[in-house]
Amino acid sequence: MTIMRIINKKALHNYHILEHLEAGVSLTGAEVKSIRSGRIDLGESHVKILNGEAFLVNANIPRYAESSSQTYDAQRSRKLLLHKAQIMSLTGKTSGKGVTLVPVSLYEKNNKFKVEIGLGKSKKEFDKRAVIKERDHARRVEQELRGKE
Repeated sequence: MTIMRIINKKALHNYHILEHLEAGVSLTGAEVKSIRSGRIDLGESHVKILNGEAFLVNANIPRYAESSSQTYDAQRSRKLLLHKAQIMSLTGKTSGKGVTLVPVSLYEKNNKFKVEIGLGKSKKEFDKRAVIKERDHARRVEQELRGKE
């Protein structure tokens, strides 16, 4: 059994993830087949709470090739399945300054798709540069160690 996990690299690059939370996501059959074939883009997506319900907004799931549906919206808002207490908690936490909800990853668990939501605080430009610098340094060290063996 292969474990499929689609990671939102853009969210990890643009935000410090303070907290993680798992949520189910309401999908149609064609969307499930499209995701299983690896066709989803979480890059521009975010989580919005409206009327006491959480929604995944702007997640792009392209139309499944063998789908018969002609009226398909690839970027429709998809409902996230959370308990009322979790939604109330997230509402309280996001009311603070500079904190937002972003989908960190999407994965399959017990034949159901789950979205890992992160409570994210926006990174400044110098934070992003520091992360890139650390990654480059680690890569150079690893290359030197490999070269000496």
